[in-house]
Amino acid sequence: MSLEFSDKTKKTIDKIIARYPQKEAALLPVLHVIQKEFGQISEEEEILAASLLGISQVKVREVVSFYTMFNRKAVGKYHIQVCSNLTCTLMGAANILNFIEEKLGIKPGETTSDKRFTLSTVECLGACEQAPSMMVNFDYHGHLDKEKINEILDNLE
Repeated sequence: MSLEFSDKTKKTIDKIIARYPQKEAALLPVLHVIQKEFGQISEEEEILAASLLGISQVKVREVVSFYTMFNRKAVGKYHIQVCSNLTCTLMGAANILNFIEEKLGIKPGETTSDKRFTLSTVECLGACEQAPSMMVNFDYHGHLDKEKINEILDNLE
């Protein structure tokens, strides 16, 4: 299967690439656009990005695998990322993760059968002052406990 962009996405990518004197420098913003278009950056999307920018697929894979903001497979409507760094761990992140696993019936790396939630752990959210913390899509939530998690999840659409 060969991936193709919508006309709007192709124009967006062309504008992004035009901003950089070296195409390779546009990798991060191009990957964001590709993920928005296809919902993930799997091997097929890596190949597409590499061909657009004239770089190797390995270079694209290095970036995609380094940053937790890029998803190697499609995620649910709500992507819950629980911080597992030292500060969050010391403040109870394992208990928070266990509670979410029980509540949603999934483990990290899994998506609920209705495709509503995907659960992940990440090395650091950069929100140590709010430990334990998590993100739901792009929204940070900190000072978590069971009641706060219930409130957050129950208030999602």
